[in-house]
Amino acid sequence: MVTALLAAAGGLASLYLLMLLALGLFQRDMIYRPDPTRTDPADIGLSEMLPVPVRVHDGRLITSWYAPPLHPHAPTLVMFHGNAGTNAKRAHKARFLLDAGFGVFMVEYRGYGGNSGQPSEADLTADARAVLEWLAGRGVGSGRLVLCGESIGSGVAMAMTREIEPLAVILECPFTALADLAPPYVPTVLARWLMRDHFDNLTKIAALKAPLLIIHGEQDDLTPPAMARTLVAAAGSADKGAVFLPLAHHNDLWEHGAERPILDFLRRL
Repeated sequence: MVTALLAAAGGLASLYLLMLLALGLFQRDMIYRPDPTRTDPADIGLSEMLPVPVRVHDGRLITSWYAPPLHPHAPTLVMFHGNAGTNAKRAHKARFLLDAGFGVFMVEYRGYGGNSGQPSEADLTADARAVLEWLAGRGVGSGRLVLCGESIGSGVAMAMTREIEPLAVILECPFTALADLAPPYVPTVLARWLMRDHFDNLTKIAALKAPLLIIHGEQDDLTPPAMARTLVAAAGSADKGAVFLPLAHHNDLWEHGAERPILDFLRRL
């Protein structure tokens, strides 16, 4: 009996180690779901937006979409989307913001939207940095930029707040850190050790000086709303707030009215 129990325990331990090994080896395949489809913004109702090729420091060329604001003093929103899909899936967001007169730069990462390469935290950060440098080179300084991060894009946006002082930051369904989203059978300490990409928003947000708005769905079962509450409580920004949409999940914030608090926030700026 004892031998059988020990054998069963050994089998479970081996299975657990295999799962940890899979997490270590294939974690980026689990985190990133790039869609390689290239779309012309004019084909999806964004005729104002032009494909913009930007050269990253490692030599890679990424193509994103950009339209300047209608008024030269209006801010430009730099949008970092989530881990799946492309800019085309967020066309409704850009349409609303363009109609409101804002500039919009929809960043398309490497591996997404027809761009070559494979995504990682370091590489998405490099892509974002190149975009901000491209804008600065055309006279759009950081004081006229609102950094907008959706889900994993919140990690990209927060990384950029360490490098520039934006006009404001808007985060949709953010998480505290990527390791905090690890499966429940992986302790957070172990997840932090195993994971190569961290996107540690909680560590970065305390130093944020710009106004902050967080939008989160109360029904979100991917990034718990409690994480958004933790982030807004830890934020160093004096002008900070969060809106929790009672019926919204992870990917449908704009279907449940996210555009209204976002527009109100931008108008206050």
